[in-house]
This record gives sequence, C-alpha cells and structure tokens, in this order.
Amino acid sequence: MPIQPNGNAAAAELGVAQRIWAKIPRGFVEALRPVTALMVRDAVREIQRVVPAYRQPLEGKFREVLIGTVEMAITKCLDTVGNPEVDQSDWKPVFRYAGRVEFLEGRTMDALQTAVRVGARVFWRHVCVIGRRIGVPTDVLFAIADASFAWVDEISTVAIEGYTEAQAHATGALERRRRQLLKLLLSEQPVPRQSIVDLAAATDWTVPDQVAVVALEYRDDQHQRPAISLGRQVLVDLESGSPCLVLPDPDEQVGVLAGELCGQRAAVGPVVPLAQARRSLDCARRTVALVQREVLPSAPVTWCRDHLATLALLSDEFLIAQLIDRAMAPFAGLTVKQRERSASTLLAWLETRGGVNEIAGRLGIHPQTVRYRMHQIEELLGDRLSDPDELFTMEIALRARRLLDRDGADPVPGAETDPAVAPSSPTAIRHNRKGSAAAELSALPW
Repeated sequence: MPIQPNGNAAAAELGVAQRIWAKIPRGFVEALRPVTALMVRDAVREIQRVVPAYRQPLEGKFREVLIGTVEMAITKCLDTVGNPEVDQSDWKPVFRYAGRVEFLEGRTMDALQTAVRVGARVFWRHVCVIGRRIGVPTDVLFAIADASFAWVDEISTVAIEGYTEAQAHATGALERRRRQLLKLLLSEQPVPRQSIVDLAAATDWTVPDQVAVVALEYRDDQHQRPAISLGRQVLVDLESGSPCLVLPDPDEQVGVLAGELCGQRAAVGPVVPLAQARRSLDCARRTVALVQREVLPSAPVTWCRDHLATLALLSDEFLIAQLIDRAMAPFAGLTVKQRERSASTLLAWLETRGGVNEIAGRLGIHPQTVRYRMHQIEELLGDRLSDPDELFTMEIALRARRLLDRDGADPVPGAETDPAVAPSSPTAIRHNRKGSAAAELSALPW
C-alpha cells in the first residue's frame, strides 16, 4: 500500500502533522474509525493513571475538558488522513481553552504536556495493532508515527499558549491556589486531609494542627481596600460576599489584624482542629451578625470565646422564641409597661435569689415596688415558682429575651414611678403562700 502524495495546494497551509496525515492513504482511516470511542476511553484512563494531577473524579468541567480534548485530538487526526482540505479552524480554540482551564485549575504545564504525550502513546498503540492486522506497510506506519509526534508538538504548543495567556492575565497564581485551599478548609462537606496537604504544599502553607477562622462583616468597598498582610500562614478571602481569614495563631495575629481593618468589624471563631475549621467559621459569622444587630456590643474585633454562653443561648432563635412566648404567656393580660416591669423583676430574682434590697438596687427601684411586683408575679405564675425545672426554663427564656430585646429593659434606674409603688399592706404580704417567691422575699431581713 504505497503512500500516494496529495499535491493539493491547501496542504501548504497545514501544520507539519496535518501535512503528513494528508499523505496517508484514506482507506486506512476506515479501519480506525470503529475504535475511536475505545481509543478515547483508553487514553483518558491512561492519562488518569500516569499523571497524578488528573487523578480525580471524572465529572463536571474536568470531564468535559479532558474527554473533549482527547476526542478532538483523535478525530482531527482521522479527519485529516488523505484529506488536506479538511477544516482546521476548530481545533486550536479547543486546545487553547484547555490550556487556560489547566492553569485556572492549578495544574502545571508539565502535567499538561505529559497528558498529551500519554494520550498520543495510547493512540499509537491502537494504530500499530490495527495496522499490522490489516497489513499496513511499514513505511505507512512510520509516517503515522512521524505525524503523531508532530501532532503532539502542535497540540502542546497551542495548549501552552492558552496556559500562558491565562497566566499573564491572572494576578498571582499562588494567591488563587491559596484561595482554593481556603475554600477546601471551609467546605461544608468533609475533605480528605491528603487533598489539603497536597494543595498546601503547592501554596507555601504549613499545615497546622489547629486554626481559628475570622469572619469579617461585608463592606461594599472591600474589593478596593489594600490587602491584609499577616504573613504567608494566614489564608485570606476578601473578595466574596462573606469575607474571612484562617489563622493558625490567632492570639498573635489578631493584634496586627485589628490595625488593618479600617473600621470593618471582625469576629474570631473558636480555635479548633483543622478538620473543624468550618465550625469555627459558622460561629464567627454568627457573632458578626449578633454584633450588627447590637445583641453583642460593637467592637473592632469580637472573640467568640468571650460570648460562648450568648452564642449557645441564641444558637436556635426559633426554639428560643418558643421558650420566650411560653415564659411571657402568663403576663399577656398586663399592659406592655407592666409586662416589661414584671419580666425584668422576675429575671432579677431568678439571677440573684437575693433579698428585696438587692433586687431593688439592681433594678434601681424602691424595695416596696419589688414586693408589689413579686406578689403580682406569684399570683400569675402560681406553682411554677416552686418548680426548679420551670425556674430554669424561665431564666433561659428571660435572659434570651433581654439579649434580643433591649427595649424591654427597665427604664433608667430611679426614673420610674410604678403605679403601685404605695407600700403593700402587711396583711397583703401575709397572704402569700408559704414557700412562694413573694413569701421568700418577705421572710428575708430588710
């Protein structure tokens, strides 16, 4: 089966590989086309086996680009065999795009070039097997080998062009990999530790045993602000809608951070094992939200460890709302002002279990007002005041209510005049039941 050169002038516009393919007898392609899908499958498997960077689930964009480029490389070879006029405008954009994707996904040019060579080697093995089976002359097989090597060079050249173009337009490949590492650390789904270790090695980041995550409040101008520079060990995301940082040593690094926030408030999550970094982030974000709502005091930097009780208490505001509604239900018949006064007095008693004077001092009211209110509270709550479980539940509910509703607090100490400030008569006080809250108060020395 001698090679018959095709003298078409269009061949002059082809690359080296395409010119060689165009000289190969067209009949040979008919023996190769039926195994195209098999060649693509085998090439993809071999690439994933040989090239470590490609050992990942074959899904999404990764699957689309890898299978698409292998298929394009093989089918373009077959289309060009004996046909110098085949359209050559479609393959370069595909491989240039593949090169850009390789860069954006954090893979190296070496991995890209190795993958191309491995794919070509698999293709060549199939060509040899089929060629020998159908009696293709040795000179034709040598021509195919030459074409394959030239094709590898041309594909690699175009793909590297795409890679370097993406690299030129990018602002720091290292920083992108660091953001990818941060994303892995804070993923809601568990990530294999080895994946983190491998990516950390490519980002100049020493994997710590523990971290704390800092959540920053979002600001419209955060994209224009100078980058926060806390050293290579701090991973930073200031571009997303939920900006954050991962700190291996928060006690040392937060002091510097506070000076770079420019008014942007931050919350430092608990120090946790690396695998629980997401939990630290969730806690920090919750803290920022409570600071913004003025449930927690405003500060440039808020440490979650200083507000764990509040965070635990308000971790499920739906359930807390149910508790508050239940605790406040007995006071529903009172006016708004009476309801607030009764709630603050009951909470003061639950928190202190002290005498009338102590409660009066805490609330800034007259001791006789405390007696009156506690008598009214006992009438409304009855036996609940002698049930330890009920008392505990009411204290949780009223503490949460105070945190969430600052307007519900007592007026400025000493500024109120209760409509029932007139001293209760000794007879009224004596009517309190033995063991009741009001009786407990009246029994104490004034």
